[in-house]
Amino acid sequence: MGMRIPSRPAWLLVLALAAPAAHAGLFDDDEARKAILDLRQKIELLNQQLGEQKARQADNAAALAAQQAASNEQLGQLRRSLLDLNNQLEALRGELARMRGSEEQLARDVAEVQRRQKDIQQGVDDRIRKLEPVKVSVDDQEFLADPEEKRQFEEAMALFRKSDFERAAPLFAGFTKRYPGSGYVPSAQFWLGNAQYAKREYKEAILSFRGLVNSAPDHPKAPEALLSIANCQFELKDAKAARRTIDELIKTYPKSEAAAAGKERLAGLK
Repeated sequence: MGMRIPSRPAWLLVLALAAPAAHAGLFDDDEARKAILDLRQKIELLNQQLGEQKARQADNAAALAAQQAASNEQLGQLRRSLLDLNNQLEALRGELARMRGSEEQLARDVAEVQRRQKDIQQGVDDRIRKLEPVKVSVDDQEFLADPEEKRQFEEAMALFRKSDFERAAPLFAGFTKRYPGSGYVPSAQFWLGNAQYAKREYKEAILSFRGLVNSAPDHPKAPEALLSIANCQFELKDAKAARRTIDELIKTYPKSEAAAAGKERLAGLK
């Protein structure tokens, strides 16, 4: 039976250990066996440590792979979450744009409603102003009159100032019938009488002037109305009646300018 050759690492170690022995002398068998056993234990320990190190490296590699996989999964989740957030953001932007559009339309609708309301209110105010009495002053007399009432009187006066007596007279006459309680009536009667006088309708003028004197004796135009009656009577060749009227004027309104004018008229007749 041939001699058994040890494995390469053990053989090399044996030679390494045997080399110093060549200088010191040969070991006995017990020491040789003991050296071999120690060497084997060291080899086994080294192999064990190497195995443990490989195992640890394998475990570390597995843990690292698991950690990398977990990180990749988290990264994937983050990417999906980011995509969802982007989608939500785009949806919100679209909704915000629609809301802004609706808000702008609503603002336009509100503005249109407000404009219409303002127009309606303006129309109502205009109608109210047309119907609401206004304060007027005519012949030193102040009173309230309806806008239409004021307009009709001023229309008749405008014609009178233009010497359009043919058109002014019926307007004044119609006014006194349409608004018998108006503050304009005494003035309307006075100017009606003057328009009739200008038309040489003396009898009609006397009735108009007398209506003023009888209905509003305190009116500023009452003294002048009496003087106008006397003038109409003079035109009718009724001097006796004219003198009586002037006497009435002087007696009723002694301090008036019309009374002074009447006195001069009487003096001229003597």
